[in-house]
Amino acid sequence: MHLPSVLSFLIWIPVVSGIFVLTFAPSATLSRAVAMFGALLSLLPAIQLVSQFDNSSSAMQFVERVDWLPQFGASYHLGVDGISLWFTMLTAVTTLIIFIASWRSVTKQVAQFYGAFLVLAGCMQGVFTSLDGMLFFAFFEASLIPLYLLIGTWGNGEKRIYAALRFFFFSLFGSLAMLAALIYLWTQAHTFDIDAWRALKLDFIPQVVIFLCFVAAFSVKVPMWPVHTWLPDVNAEGPTGAAVLLGMLKIGGYGMLRYVLPIVPDASHFFAPAMIALSLVAIIYGSLVALAQTDMRKLLAYSGVAHMGLVTLGLFTFDRIGTEGAVVQMLSYGVVSGAMLLCTGVLFDRTRNGSIDAYGGVANTMPKFATYAMLFSMANVGLPGTSGFVGEFLVLMGAIRFNFWVGAAAALSLILSAAYTLWMYKRVMFGAVKNDRVAKLRDIGRREFVLFGAMAVLVLAIGVHPKTFTDAIGPSVENALAASQGSSLPTDPSAPSYDAHHETVSERQPG
Repeated sequence: MHLPSVLSFLIWIPVVSGIFVLTFAPSATLSRAVAMFGALLSLLPAIQLVSQFDNSSSAMQFVERVDWLPQFGASYHLGVDGISLWFTMLTAVTTLIIFIASWRSVTKQVAQFYGAFLVLAGCMQGVFTSLDGMLFFAFFEASLIPLYLLIGTWGNGEKRIYAALRFFFFSLFGSLAMLAALIYLWTQAHTFDIDAWRALKLDFIPQVVIFLCFVAAFSVKVPMWPVHTWLPDVNAEGPTGAAVLLGMLKIGGYGMLRYVLPIVPDASHFFAPAMIALSLVAIIYGSLVALAQTDMRKLLAYSGVAHMGLVTLGLFTFDRIGTEGAVVQMLSYGVVSGAMLLCTGVLFDRTRNGSIDAYGGVANTMPKFATYAMLFSMANVGLPGTSGFVGEFLVLMGAIRFNFWVGAAAALSLILSAAYTLWMYKRVMFGAVKNDRVAKLRDIGRREFVLFGAMAVLVLAIGVHPKTFTDAIGPSVENALAASQGSSLPTDPSAPSYDAHHETVSERQPG
């Protein structure tokens, strides 16, 4: 008899809780209580993963494998390494944060809201733990349905249906391309096992086609320029919780590191200059457009495009430091963007207005809120001591090691992010109280204070002690980069890898 592992509990506790809320919760109060219990319960296996994870190993851990569709070579195959470990924890924490943040703001169809979020959280855990291509695709696609419902049903704006449809079709077209690539890989390996796909020696032309198919799917979820245009609409029109979840869960960057680089390495190196160029465009273009925004949520959307440009830049430099920085940047910006979006959500829930010009002098009436918002703004800028600094610094180090001018162009993000973030903070928080709406604002209560306090701890924990995270990430990144070297591109065994002890790669023992 098969007994489920901790990873199965990680996936199916939120899914089953969500279905229970949708089916049996008779009232809004009971729906909130059951959903919160499910979110707390799903946090337990994530804590077990982190506490029992072996940081010295690059191998998959907590592996579970059961035949699913054996005639097609598909299996229920789960596992985590140092890359996926922290994404599973971030997913569990994000779900709990969103439930606390929406405790009072969601008043219609409460059971459906929390049920959809729990099912979505379970699907995200499945994405980060799947080691079978078909299983990954099933979870990847299943996540579209609750996200579409959340944006279209509980959105804040009149164009929420348009925003939901735009997001859905952008994601769907990319997913269909990815499905074609998965089927081709199955015809070559006769299995959907990712390890078998890594061992394939594909010709260059098939690698190019598969690369383009995978990038079509994952670039939407990063999002990369120019397929980023759905994000401002979702931020502005969708519910705060959906925007926070999209900001925190970096499926696109994770998919590129897990699937694109190791499975089609020659094509990845061939297209690296183009991907780096698109990343630089995203960094500079996203920052400049953010400077021109008058809506806080759209400004944060373009800020996300710029910051995630650093992630794809770090990945396609094929540098160990840059790639570790890209993973840390995904984790860090997931927390920071979520915190910033929750800050805008607090103001929007009180005034129903997201325009920057509608505010001024908020610090006079909401001093506690303004203090937290200042910390999160500094993390968005990349101030040393915050999580925003670590990932950006490592990516820029890797970019400069790759090419000085690429690193110099990417470093513009530090200047431009300071410009649009501090400009927004100044206009919203400082100065005299602008109008009666601002004068009547009430400061955050105990629930919101604890919520923002928890996120502040995460921001400072990553910034002050990044070794906790890079110790687990480093060996797995080295393993992924070793698989991404390609048939004609030798590794550089003398290149150093970042960690707190300044070890070289040759000093690390393989897992």
